[in-house]
Amino acid sequence: MDFAISTSGLTKRYGSQVVVDQLDLGVQTRTITGFLGPNGAGKTTTISLLLGLTKPDAGRAEVLGYEAGHPAALARIGALVESPSLYDHLTGRENLEITRILRGLPLTEVDRVLGQVDLIRDARRPVREYSLGMRQRLGVALALLGSPQLLILDEPTNGLDPAGIQDMRNLIRSLPEETGTTIFLSSHLLAEIEQVAQDLVIIHKGRLRYQGSCQGLGTAENEELIVCVDNPTQALAALDRFHFPLREVEGRIRIRAPREEAPTIAACLVEEGCALFELTPCKANLEARFLALLEEA
Repeated sequence: MDFAISTSGLTKRYGSQVVVDQLDLGVQTRTITGFLGPNGAGKTTTISLLLGLTKPDAGRAEVLGYEAGHPAALARIGALVESPSLYDHLTGRENLEITRILRGLPLTEVDRVLGQVDLIRDARRPVREYSLGMRQRLGVALALLGSPQLLILDEPTNGLDPAGIQDMRNLIRSLPEETGTTIFLSSHLLAEIEQVAQDLVIIHKGRLRYQGSCQGLGTAENEELIVCVDNPTQALAALDRFHFPLREVEGRIRIRAPREEAPTIAACLVEEGCALFELTPCKANLEARFLALLEEA
């Protein structure tokens, strides 16, 4: 496989604390990969290692085929990490112009990225007059200068209104197909990740907990059947033979089992004399699966 990001045994310590612990990643090119983890999981430190802003204590990291921090890799990376660094007394256009000149990019780049993030009308206003959402969009515009091969974004929808979130979501979705850009997207907004990402990386306490597709995140293990019967106690006793995890919630029985088992479970309940009112498959959303994974860890 062709990887935009590849790490092996990546480790970072601060004193006695291990912040990133033996991390092995493989982010495929031309994909959108969500990077998830609770506060303090080591996400920002991992991104700093990938950008060469800090050095690992062990292991290696390759980005776009180069050692992390190599100038050839950095020239092809766009990044928005935490809050964008902006000159408040300058206009949005002037902020972009400074970076464009430093990187030796064409004059047309500024208008191109302003259009991508819908800031053309406000480009000549001082940044101090920008809302939080506008500042965030300007930060994304800075990251898009030069049409990077890899875009690393940390909470890109922070401060955006619903319309702005939708626009940002559409922009992120379009980049891999239209420009071949690989996107590594760090966020706490799990619902946002679920709507744009094909793949996930989940870390907790510096260690890798999951890497794979969104659909593959514990799908079989976390799929449930919701059963409503006249006598839950009788139904629980009848279902015990299947050895599926069972729990009663507000008069309904939740069975940790794939939907393919529904006909067998329905037949069992009817045979045992239970009046079956409801049997509904229910697949846990990304947030529920994410929290369950952290609890297991």
